[in-house]
Amino acid sequence: MTDGDIELRATAFWTVVPGRGELRRSVLSSPGPGDVLVRALVSAVSRGTESLVFQGRVPPELAGTMRCPFQEGDFPAPVKYGYCMVGEVQAGPEHLIGRRVFCLHPHQDLFVVPADMAVPIPEAVPTDRAALAANMETAVNILWDALPPVGARIVVIGAGVVGCLTAWLAGRVPGARVELIDVNPARKAVADALGVRFALSEEATGDCDIVIHTSGNPAGLTTALALAGFEATIVEASWYGTRPVAAPLGAAFHPRRLRLVSSQVGSVAPSMRSRWSYRDRLGLALDLLEDSRLDILLTGSSMFADLTDVFPRLTLHPGDELCHLIRYHRA
Repeated sequence: MTDGDIELRATAFWTVVPGRGELRRSVLSSPGPGDVLVRALVSAVSRGTESLVFQGRVPPELAGTMRCPFQEGDFPAPVKYGYCMVGEVQAGPEHLIGRRVFCLHPHQDLFVVPADMAVPIPEAVPTDRAALAANMETAVNILWDALPPVGARIVVIGAGVVGCLTAWLAGRVPGARVELIDVNPARKAVADALGVRFALSEEATGDCDIVIHTSGNPAGLTTALALAGFEATIVEASWYGTRPVAAPLGAAFHPRRLRLVSSQVGSVAPSMRSRWSYRDRLGLALDLLEDSRLDILLTGSSMFADLTDVFPRLTLHPGDELCHLIRYHRA
């Protein structure tokens, strides 16, 4: 399949106008000496950035910054966008053929990428769970930005996939008291499975050392400011796209000497940047996915052929879905 005389055809999901997508066919270039040909197994739809892209809510001034690897087209549309892909190497360097790999690639059934962009998945990590790698990488970066000390009182606001993974990671800090906050009481079962406390917004414990906001809702930032203790750190990990955010920075913000820090996975956190590459961070995220408790975050799946109908529902009316998988082959 590496010979130039064999035509490789692929199908990919494109946002053609905000709120509507379609599957498009294309011809792939044959893989070169440093490339791999990957057959998709599963991908995942991001409820955060990818939903904002689908809705056409990427600020024009951030169009360059928000491009993902192997994106085609430009914001707002038509654009091929996504970054949670698990596949199997069909051709390329001998040591990778037949290996499962994770790649930051849009939803597409067959693709060619440089071999160093396809990160092998540990044998102990099942294929479905590996689709959480990009979200886990985000959670790792959030904790690197938060720098929680031993025994920290930590609250995570927003029990989406990133919030749940962040709370689970924070719960591994020795002596930490971690509370996961959400407006949906059904998320308590998820928090219990991950080994962290759960509370509704109005029941949350205050006077925290570190508050991490991942809900994507501006109201969550207001809650974060209210829960932070004296000289606490608030890590804002939500991305709002074009939505305005009114942060209440009056009241106790200055008397409590609060510190508001942004966290974004596009750059390795400053605390680790001099020693860790993007690939190192992704490799760590994959290793962390060996814990089977994380399977509770996998809440549904659909076939790739149905993605044009499924995608609007997942991004606009997700209900109780957390991580929804897209399958490229029937079992």
